[in-house]
Amino acid sequence: MNNNRKIAIVSASLGVGGAERFAAMLGKMLHGLGYEIHHIIILDIVTYDFQGQLVNLGKLFAQEKGIFKAVKKGKYIARYLYENQVETIIDVRSRPMLVREIFTKLIYGQRKTYFMVHSANLEMYFPKSQFWARFLYAKATKLVTVSKAIEQKIQTQYGLTNTQTLYNPVVFSTTLSDKPIGLPETFFLFFGRLEDEIKNLSLLLDAYELSVAKSKGVHLILLGDGSDKNKIAEKIQQKQLSSFVKIIPFQNNVLPFIQQAKATLLTSRYEGFPMSLIESLAAGTPVISVDCETGPNEIIQQGINGLLVENHKPEALANAMNSFIADEKLYQNCKNNAKQSVEHLSLNAIAQSWQRLLNE
Repeated sequence: MNNNRKIAIVSASLGVGGAERFAAMLGKMLHGLGYEIHHIIILDIVTYDFQGQLVNLGKLFAQEKGIFKAVKKGKYIARYLYENQVETIIDVRSRPMLVREIFTKLIYGQRKTYFMVHSANLEMYFPKSQFWARFLYAKATKLVTVSKAIEQKIQTQYGLTNTQTLYNPVVFSTTLSDKPIGLPETFFLFFGRLEDEIKNLSLLLDAYELSVAKSKGVHLILLGDGSDKNKIAEKIQQKQLSSFVKIIPFQNNVLPFIQQAKATLLTSRYEGFPMSLIESLAAGTPVISVDCETGPNEIIQQGINGLLVENHKPEALANAMNSFIADEKLYQNCKNNAKQSVEHLSLNAIAQSWQRLLNE
């Protein structure tokens, strides 16, 4: 096989997070186009379906400790890429540690490298210093962002112009899944990591409390796991919302929950290109989101496929929930337009965009 058809996708894992889910999906897309895929993961977490060969560094070096573990992992990756003649790398990791990324630059060498940026929080991907950012990434083949706003921010903040936006893809389902046991008749849905510092679930609970949802029998489901799960559970109890708000652990298949939800909600402080919104729309479920940095305003068409409200304003979010509950014409319009509003993000469309980029 031509070495240009061999691609290593480097990610933190193949489980739990949105970037990790993207890595698994990207591997499937490129495998379908005839590329030989090598997944290199740092942590021993695999819950998403994937295609290609797997290099699980977390498992291989589970017994190693400290700096020697990092060095051995790096040497292993360098040898693996060389022995398997892999000349193209797509790096999906967050990259906040300068020293580690200098080491990574040496490992990748002169190979074609595509560095993904999945969040508006650029400090997770670039050093604060413009000098070091340019040292690490000015000669990268491409910095691939998941929203146009992120691309513009990188160009403005670091002066890097080797950028391109490729949106995250979404899978469309043609079948209606069975309703999971124990779900209320009508509910709003949040799914993702239960991390308040990023997802701002405190705002979501405040808004839900202010809305008419309880009195109208519309419950709230929080689907996921995370470091703030207990904190959120305590807040639910403090607000005396336990009869209406339920936390359900992370599910490998979230589609049945999305299809049964009245709408999916997003209250993040910042995002990249939130998968929860496009996955919901692809399933025919409208969305309500805060206008955070970045992504939602590139997805939501106001009053057509969902509602976009000012961030950090619980009253505004509550009013949006009330609108979907009280205004049936508005709600049905958003629901009817949901799927077609994200057709441009189909697996085939995004796969073709990636193929064009890789062939440049």
